[in-house]
Amino acid sequence: MPIVVSRRGAACIAWSLVAVAFAGSTAGNAQSAIEQFYKGKTIDLIIGYPPGGSNDVFARFLARHMPKYIPGQPNIVTRNMPGGGSLLAANFMYSIAPKDGTVLAIIAPTAPLDAKLGNPAAKYQPEKFNWIGRTGTAANPLMVWHTQPYKSWKDALGQEITLSATGTGSTVSVYPTVFNNLMKTKFKLVMGYKGSGEAMLAMERGETAGHSTAFEAVKTQHPDWITQGKIRFLLQFALTRHPEMPDVPTAIEAAETDEQRAIFRAVLNATEIGKPFFTTPGVPPERVEALRRAFDKMTADAEFIAEFERARVELNPMSGEKLQKLVEELVAISPDLVEKVKANYGG
Repeated sequence: MPIVVSRRGAACIAWSLVAVAFAGSTAGNAQSAIEQFYKGKTIDLIIGYPPGGSNDVFARFLARHMPKYIPGQPNIVTRNMPGGGSLLAANFMYSIAPKDGTVLAIIAPTAPLDAKLGNPAAKYQPEKFNWIGRTGTAANPLMVWHTQPYKSWKDALGQEITLSATGTGSTVSVYPTVFNNLMKTKFKLVMGYKGSGEAMLAMERGETAGHSTAFEAVKTQHPDWITQGKIRFLLQFALTRHPEMPDVPTAIEAAETDEQRAIFRAVLNATEIGKPFFTTPGVPPERVEALRRAFDKMTADAEFIAEFERARVELNPMSGEKLQKLVEELVAISPDLVEKVKANYGG
């Protein structure tokens, strides 16, 4: 039986087809515009840390693999910009870097909290950055050299334990400071080391008893320290126990009151922010979208995954949209909790 379509119905179908064609054309034009913008360009990747650490290594992985997924396939070159626990790099991204999608960065995961707490050195609003994605979480164990007599974090309740540290805003300094303030331990920070690589060597040389840094930093730079028992983990700064440190308690487990746990959770939100990559405020939305999708494709790429496997570190990516929401949730914590965190932070 033949299908009969009225003139009005035919007109509606025709307009629908035109609309579909127009939408496809618009999307194609947008993709073409992004490709034309990035073609032949170089993206700067700002690393808020000295060379050689785990964040530096992860950034260089990204610089090698992400370009092929960005329309126009621009080059990505890395630039180390350490200082102030990576706040120097954050400030640069907020106020100085071009707002066009040609600059990416990785900074300390505590940087959003620094701004929320009103750190005068944090001259940026983290929720206004365009967050591109996270390569992994940032479990941060506190360790001592195996020749030291300390067996658990409780040993620091009655005696001073020296820890090598870098800048005041970095996780290697912030986490032990918060723990000292809440739990009355006596971890003494010896400041001024240029990155965790140098701080770990100071521990090995006996300049300090220990150090607190990202688990990935230990695994990438000194895997033999773990396999040969050259270090002893006393505590881990994380929301949950890392699967490779199942017998090491977290700071939250050590907490004795609900208030202590709430403060630790706010501070250790940074472990979920992890290894975060972002671009500046003000980047056109279509370019932010292109960078986020390129990041997602890169983290599913077999060659990129192989880089992490060779480095013996965990790849646990998070999309830019979820990372953006995580930062926004941190910025939205209650004023009452902000004051309690601020009183114990010391960053």
